[in-house]
Amino acid sequence: MHIIDLTDDEGLIEQLAALLVAAFAEHWPDAWPDIESARAEVRESLAPERISRVAIDDDGTVLGWIGGQSQYDGNVWELHPLAVQPDQQRRGIGRALVADLEALVRERGAHTLWLGSDDDDGSTSLADTDLYPDVWKHIASIRNLNGHPYEFYQKQGFAIVGVMPDANGPGKPDIYMAKRVSLTTRL
Repeated sequence: MHIIDLTDDEGLIEQLAALLVAAFAEHWPDAWPDIESARAEVRESLAPERISRVAIDDDGTVLGWIGGQSQYDGNVWELHPLAVQPDQQRRGIGRALVADLEALVRERGAHTLWLGSDDDDGSTSLADTDLYPDVWKHIASIRNLNGHPYEFYQKQGFAIVGVMPDANGPGKPDIYMAKRVSLTTRL
């Protein structure tokens, strides 16, 4: 496996668009419901201020994709998106892509890498419940009910730093996760 920068290579763009639709179809079919919306997302990732990295095999077949967007004057970067071919998951590709993005944003002076991970299909105990008024009580007792990726991110060192209740409609929160990537930021 090789991790490379995404370029305007039409073959890679088409493979990535298909990957987005396939990787999110089971849990988040509305994320990129068709190839056109996925293609637009891939093209947006080519903006010069963004990071867009692709994991490919020796034949040039796309295995996974990760993107990053700078925020807070470069102190913080958002991981968006991360997708791995469904038949290639649990083989270290996602972990390698996250580590690669961390190294790149660290080189650019970032202190924190964060992401949002929606639960609009009832995959965690945070869904289908009123999280108010004690949101942190619910976060502290979160349970994974149906393969939500928050546990993958925890294994990569991310912590849940908050939740936006009802972000995607009543009972459909967005889970915010972050981790320190700076080697010098210690309080």
